[in-house]
Amino acid sequence: MKFHDIELPNGNNTSPNIPKQVLLLALTLILLTIILLCLNKDSQSPLPSPKINTNASKSIEFEKKCDIFSGNWVPFSKGPYYTNATCDLIIDQQNCMKFGRPNTEFLNWRWKPDECELPLFDAAQFLELVRGKSIAFVGDSVGRNQMQSLLCLLVGVVYPEDISHKYTSDTNFKRWFYADYNFTLATLWSPFLVKTRDADPSGHSYNSIMNLYLDKVDEAWAAEITTFDYVIISAGQWFFRPLMFYENDQLVGCHKCQQENITALTHYYGYRKAFRTAFRTILGLKDYKGVTFLRTFSPAHFENGDWNKGGNCVRTRPFTKEELKVDQYIMETYFTQMEEQRAATKEGRNRGLQFRLLDTTEAMLLRPDGHPNHYGHSPHSNMTIADCVHWCLPGPIDTWNEFLLYMLKREGQMALGRKLQKHA
Repeated sequence: MKFHDIELPNGNNTSPNIPKQVLLLALTLILLTIILLCLNKDSQSPLPSPKINTNASKSIEFEKKCDIFSGNWVPFSKGPYYTNATCDLIIDQQNCMKFGRPNTEFLNWRWKPDECELPLFDAAQFLELVRGKSIAFVGDSVGRNQMQSLLCLLVGVVYPEDISHKYTSDTNFKRWFYADYNFTLATLWSPFLVKTRDADPSGHSYNSIMNLYLDKVDEAWAAEITTFDYVIISAGQWFFRPLMFYENDQLVGCHKCQQENITALTHYYGYRKAFRTAFRTILGLKDYKGVTFLRTFSPAHFENGDWNKGGNCVRTRPFTKEELKVDQYIMETYFTQMEEQRAATKEGRNRGLQFRLLDTTEAMLLRPDGHPNHYGHSPHSNMTIADCVHWCLPGPIDTWNEFLLYMLKREGQMALGRKLQKHA
């Protein structure tokens, strides 16, 4: 909120009311001074520090105007924030340089919003903003990809302790603790967000059929998030596989099941219902007071064939907007989750819960060069299949955390505005 938009209580414009107006204005200015002094003094404050941003008053007003999610990739000669030599937390699946990716041009681009500059990631500033707080990434391995990017972006300031074993032996659920900042970072594995079960008699595989219970949330994440201050929720590529859709414990249809006498439904049907159930669950959690971010759909870039039919992603530079051709399914998938997020945001206002949009889709549509292709290794992967879904580390996914830092600063600015408005 802009400070000049805060309205003071006023009466009629007659001389007897002038002292009251002056007094209220003076009290407001005193309150503002005290808050700013506290920000400088108290390192545990979640609000952005004026010491970090020497242009703080301008940034509060300017950043709220800027759509950081609409822009272009521009050349950037300074290279990445980290490498596989400076961050040993990169998993092999996204460690493209370790496994011999021959070109590094994909590292020499930055996202430039149309209306402003996106600040570089400042690890020290990020850690101060999250001091005493916690962030959970809920979703599939692309969500985990973002968390691993964040680990590497922060490692230049402090190395975290892996505390996952204190909570679970499941390696899909990870927790890292930054003791100096009392900050916890977690990933909660749930690729469908709702309850699932393998249904293929041949066992689980890349393309095996699964049952989705669209009106039952996956408690593996829902039971955990009440303790988190920020929850970043996402889902995507898993919904393209063969799926059986259940509601009220009854089979209502399927996607790619190729079975007679079962209603054929698109993946959008399950995708919408899954996000609706996830958001309704969050809205209904009694003890959850956090801020929920929807990280929008992350597109794959398979060319020369489907993912299981020789498709690959060999490009070495971003698309221009003139070169970009967006498939209809990407837009439909994107708008489906956006509609559910808008509904949740509206309901959240009524219940005092905040929902935000981390809109990465436009930026990543333009980055066919950012995937591992054949230069990422996973112990459980078929090495003949190219990975054009996940993102190399370092790589364009680091921009997602530049977005996140920007949004966390705005959270602090808006909190400050609410305090000022409340006391005006």
